[in-house]
Amino acid sequence: MEFQELNQNILDNIGGKDNINGLTHCITRLRFKLKDESKANTEVLKNVSGVVTVVQSGGQYQVVIGNHVGEVYKEFVEQAGLQTDSNDQSEDKPKGLLNNFIDVISGVFTPVISVLMASGMIKGLLAILSAFSLIDPASGLYLILNATGDGLFYFFPLFLGYTASKKFGGKPFIGMAIGAALVYPTIAAAMVDVEPLYTLFSGTAIESPVYVTLFGIPVILMTYTSSVIPVIAAAYMAAKVEKTLERIIPRAIRSFFVTFMTLLITVPITFLVVGPITTWVGLLIGQGLSSAYEFSPIIAGTIIGGFWQVFIMFGLHWGFVPIALNNYATLGFDVVMMAGLATPLAMAGVTFAIFCKTKDRKLKEVSFPAFMSALFGITEPALYGVTLARKKAFYTTSVATAVAGLIMGLFRTRVYINGGTGIFAIPRFINPETGLDNSVIGFTIASATAFVLGFVITYFYAYKVSDDQNLATEKLDKQLEKEESINGELGQNMFYNLTTPISGEIVPLSQVEDEAFASGLLGKGIAIIPNEGLVYAPSNGTVTTLFPSHHAIGITTDDGVEILIHVGMDTVNLNGQYFEPKVKQGDRVTKGELVLEFDKDAIVKEGYPIITPVIISNTNQYMDVVQTDQLIVKNGDEDTLLTVIA
Repeated sequence: MEFQELNQNILDNIGGKDNINGLTHCITRLRFKLKDESKANTEVLKNVSGVVTVVQSGGQYQVVIGNHVGEVYKEFVEQAGLQTDSNDQSEDKPKGLLNNFIDVISGVFTPVISVLMASGMIKGLLAILSAFSLIDPASGLYLILNATGDGLFYFFPLFLGYTASKKFGGKPFIGMAIGAALVYPTIAAAMVDVEPLYTLFSGTAIESPVYVTLFGIPVILMTYTSSVIPVIAAAYMAAKVEKTLERIIPRAIRSFFVTFMTLLITVPITFLVVGPITTWVGLLIGQGLSSAYEFSPIIAGTIIGGFWQVFIMFGLHWGFVPIALNNYATLGFDVVMMAGLATPLAMAGVTFAIFCKTKDRKLKEVSFPAFMSALFGITEPALYGVTLARKKAFYTTSVATAVAGLIMGLFRTRVYINGGTGIFAIPRFINPETGLDNSVIGFTIASATAFVLGFVITYFYAYKVSDDQNLATEKLDKQLEKEESINGELGQNMFYNLTTPISGEIVPLSQVEDEAFASGLLGKGIAIIPNEGLVYAPSNGTVTTLFPSHHAIGITTDDGVEILIHVGMDTVNLNGQYFEPKVKQGDRVTKGELVLEFDKDAIVKEGYPIITPVIISNTNQYMDVVQTDQLIVKNGDEDTLLTVIA
């Protein structure tokens, strides 16, 4: 066994076999789930010959080995006597309160977001038809459209019970059963035309009539249809109860009694405690935000609108989703996400101005589709492909959206349903009781203003044709200077230029949240935040490494330069999901050939950073690796990403 001494050192310094709860490996490292990380001698292990470094991240104890980790892994499993097919059920460590909150919310709502928007758009269409008297409320068409658009929202607790249970590690159908109990028709009927037994908290914001009791304990019945927070909290509790019962109930009867007891415990507690408390909390939050908006709608609209695209960039907008949905259910309207709905129109105006003014053929090819996407509510192509690289244009979008938020504040605009974005957002502002009121007028004027303002500021101030021309000239001059410098300093030395494998934003390798990459221990290079899910060969060569999970690919050029392209951080845990290789190990590739596709958005929604290191893994065989000074790179350009000096 070639790595016997290395593996023994690793085993000894992670606390032995009994401290291992799970083991996998990616393209460069062994990934342990340890029962107790305090038993590991991290500093000693970092200095073991054959270990590059140790990274503790995401609940994993990662021992970085290098490109030959697959061979080390095979020998380690055999040497330690591990079972490689065991399932690791240990949980990752917390990532911080805000990150955990965003992770939970995105995990619960992402699976239903498309049908949520579709249902909202159907409700919006019905609102338009009704407002203009184009449909008879007594007709069969109205009845079917109303059921189609309203069905999801009425039974929303069932859907969220499923997704929340999956997120919390419980049985999804237990979550659905809890959601079904919350919206069971007989529960709602118990509050109709019946005098309450008595009333709790009279005269307060949470005044609650009591219609039934359970063993003498008052049951505060709520209307849980369309609710959000109660079923999520109940699903979390059910997942904890389920795991506890699985530990104490004998295996022979576990399959039946775990589910039986989980529902028997969780549902009554939900009706007695969890449902009322979470409903009150949601109601108070909604009323508090609504009161703040009513107190100063202009300030609230301006601030929310001005920062909305920043919220989107950092994923913070997910935190507003449950609040908005809860407001629809409890208040009948929302003001939290209202101002942000003008962002696509502002970005469309900015992008269209750049398209109209630029003389750059490539920028025109990018900006027009980005403009169309933004117009219909999809902002990522415009944000990452056009505006982010041009800071004045980026700031103009925020200014235009802030003004739109101010206008909506003046009109005291409200959103009444969930639904589409961009121009498809207009039906969301139709008041179901009064029809076309100030909300529709306010949003229409605000959106038109955002578009026009974004266009005018960008066209006449924020963007100049010379900006891109100067940038191109400057890039060319710097590249020539760099090559002249390299030639002058190296004399007869060789240098190899590698083009970019991925289009996106350049960041230094040091900003990668992984010590092994950030420190350069795995090799020098650069990192890219992709704006599309395509990876191309940066040079002619051979695919020497293609990991089974397809998240990383290694290409050795014809000159012997070993390139590693590692898509995202910890994406090995996806086990190949969202990745589609276009080549296989051993294939010959030519520069610019598509070698890998990946679903960027899906990976981000799963909670994994998409930042992609591109490194020269045999850096120690060369004099230096020189990085590009560009901020944005695009595949297909002949600009050099990395220059390897031999």
